[in-house]
Amino acid sequence: MSVPLKARVLIADDHPVVLRGLKLVLDAQPDLEVVAEAGDGEQAVARALEADVHLAVLDISMPRKTGLQAAREIAERRPGVHVLMLSMHDDEQYLFEAIRAGASGYVLKSAVDRDLVEACRAAIRGEPFLYPGAIRALMREYVERARSGEPIGGELLTAREEEIVKLVAEAHTNEEIAELLKISKKTVERHRANILEKLGMRDRVELTRYAIRRGLVQP
Repeated sequence: MSVPLKARVLIADDHPVVLRGLKLVLDAQPDLEVVAEAGDGEQAVARALEADVHLAVLDISMPRKTGLQAAREIAERRPGVHVLMLSMHDDEQYLFEAIRAGASGYVLKSAVDRDLVEACRAAIRGEPFLYPGAIRALMREYVERARSGEPIGGELLTAREEEIVKLVAEAHTNEEIAELLKISKKTVERHRANILEKLGMRDRVELTRYAIRRGLVQP
């Protein structure tokens, strides 16, 4: 895999101050250039599809689509774009979801000054980047799951079903979800019924707890 002399980077975060800080850090490097910015997950996907970028740096918690949802869609529709997740959460569940979403690395916002540039360069080279605590958590998780006989990998919900779970957890009605996703109310109701059946859940409260655990919404 060839590494560009100057990698073109998309940054996405719903806080303008954070965006400015990321741009300053990356643009100061001779081999990195921020060429696109986004303020939410939906916008991040659109920018990744329309701009000529090598790398997308996505905040994990954003409105409309989370960084995780955006990462999955970018990986599906623009597989040549590497994805790096940026998070304030030193939390194993967010880490595992980022890896499942196809991210090349996971950087804590508290360590941006130390880790971001190195993580970007690693991702562009096609190499993973994880902070030391994340590596330990990943090893522990896989060892525990292997010992318990629990299957490793695999997703219960489709990308569309995860979108609906996120919106349900954000207290949107079926009518509002239908309007936001440009589908019929009956389709939303069918998806909700399928989701509850798949997850073995009964109501919106349980779906909200599930969404928090999966990093789809913040508690």
